[in-house]
Amino acid sequence: MKVMIVTDAWSPQVNGVVRTLTTTRREMQAMGHEVDILSPLEFRTLPCPTYPDIRLSVLAGNAARKRIRNYAPHALHIATEGPLGLAARRYALDNKLPFTTAYHTRFPEYVKARTGIPLAWTYRFLRWFHGPARAVMAPTPAVKTDLEAFGFDNVVLWSRGVDLDVFRMQDSHRLDTEHPIFLYVGRVAVEKNVEAFLKLDLPGSKWVVGDGPALAGLRAQYPDAHYLGVMKQPELAEVYAAADVFVFPSKTDTFGLVLLEAMACGLPVAAYPVTGPIDVLGDSPAGVMHDDLRQACMAALDIDRRSARAHAEKFSWRAATEQFVGHLHPAMQETAPA
Repeated sequence: MKVMIVTDAWSPQVNGVVRTLTTTRREMQAMGHEVDILSPLEFRTLPCPTYPDIRLSVLAGNAARKRIRNYAPHALHIATEGPLGLAARRYALDNKLPFTTAYHTRFPEYVKARTGIPLAWTYRFLRWFHGPARAVMAPTPAVKTDLEAFGFDNVVLWSRGVDLDVFRMQDSHRLDTEHPIFLYVGRVAVEKNVEAFLKLDLPGSKWVVGDGPALAGLRAQYPDAHYLGVMKQPELAEVYAAADVFVFPSKTDTFGLVLLEAMACGLPVAAYPVTGPIDVLGDSPAGVMHDDLRQACMAALDIDRRSARAHAEKFSWRAATEQFVGHLHPAMQETAPA
């Protein structure tokens, strides 16, 4: 099957959406499918307001339309609600081409955190955007329920996975600071709530891995913490393996791939009991969820690393990709659209 995935999030961005799509393409190709990515790399871009690391394609409508028409995919998947996603959506509707979409991040909550725009306004836009899709893929049951509560009626589950060969238990001394070592990995942005971690009174040392618009301010405000930039996966696995607790302070994530990565390396998780951690951790002994994040951190120190690894082993990228392929809606007509 020929599949085109249209996304406004792509390399060199480093985030869960990019990693999910990159791995899904790899797994689909291994399954025998042909996958084409329509991304901002092909167009002139401008930095996203308040988040310059994200580049938005400009004046891409005609070129995107031509790319889709020339590729003539059997199935079209629109991964994001940005300029390329809008262009692909319009093309599909104009040509009666069935398509699917995905809900990767809590976009309304992020917009509200950055601009103050009410949630209802952004959810109204999302209902309009995703409404014509044959399926809207959500990463967890909790996110599916939330979307349905906001009026979505075409939501299906598309889970996530972890590379268990790269992210594995190993002896590592990558972080040479006092134990216990508490670690955060991810974008350093206001919606990730990293400050809730950094301001905790914890023994040992704190590490932050990642980059983002809030990094400079947090480094200045919390100079006693240790900071690393974006890392490649093998190096990141060594960092997970060297830490004692993975702290996930976000209250807005839909899934949190870093949770799986950490646990695959035998690193127990401390998190708030919110969407994302609830679905990923469930009732497993791999982490602790509590409204008091410090209490969760301290309790997670008692978790056997083997329990964290065992829970991560339940999440396979192949199984997640089979879910994705099963939700696609191939076009039935043989005639090429205009």
